[in-house]
Amino acid sequence: MDKSIADIRKNYSHQSLSEKKISADPIKQFKKWWDEAVESKIEEVNAMTLATASLAGIPSARIVLLKDFSKDGFVFFTNYNSCKGQQLADNPKACLVFFWKELERQVRITGLVEKISARQSDEYFSTRPEGSQIGAWASSQSDVIESREWLDEHFKNLEKQMKGTNIQRPPFWGGYIVNPIIIEYWQGRPNRLHGRIQYTLEDEKIWKIERLAP
Repeated sequence: MDKSIADIRKNYSHQSLSEKKISADPIKQFKKWWDEAVESKIEEVNAMTLATASLAGIPSARIVLLKDFSKDGFVFFTNYNSCKGQQLADNPKACLVFFWKELERQVRITGLVEKISARQSDEYFSTRPEGSQIGAWASSQSDVIESREWLDEHFKNLEKQMKGTNIQRPPFWGGYIVNPIIIEYWQGRPNRLHGRIQYTLEDEKIWKIERLAP
């Protein structure tokens, strides 16, 4: 074992997590923690790990950006033909993880995934910077390509055609929503006795709240 790695640790002590102070609604609790994270000026506060799996159970994980949340779920955008898009088509379940180290907090969200409407995807795509819009057309995400130079040249060719025009959303690109069935809130605590509170959806409106061992 590499001792220089094994010795890296931090004793968490900033805050606690009490059943008496949390909301009965996990989305309202997320809004509370989200607002506190934003107020803390965490860089890329909306960055989250998205874990998916193939039908064979082979997992994949990557960082994506949260673009909206509501009582219905958590929204992100991507290429439908990408690795994650293909896995979600075959196995529409996912897990999201936020890690806000400045607050010594994690949020883990497990849920069922579906595409949002074409209208919603169009609306969001229209707000993206022009370069990002062209980039969505230029990238056949997750496909093998011959070189970086080929990608840059492909982008430049599309840019010549599209720059200054009303760029429409590619049909292979859009949004997904993760409809949560389990949400866990994790607060770092001293001596690795972290606070963990889990919400589990029991029916369409009732959430069971339980404390988990750290």
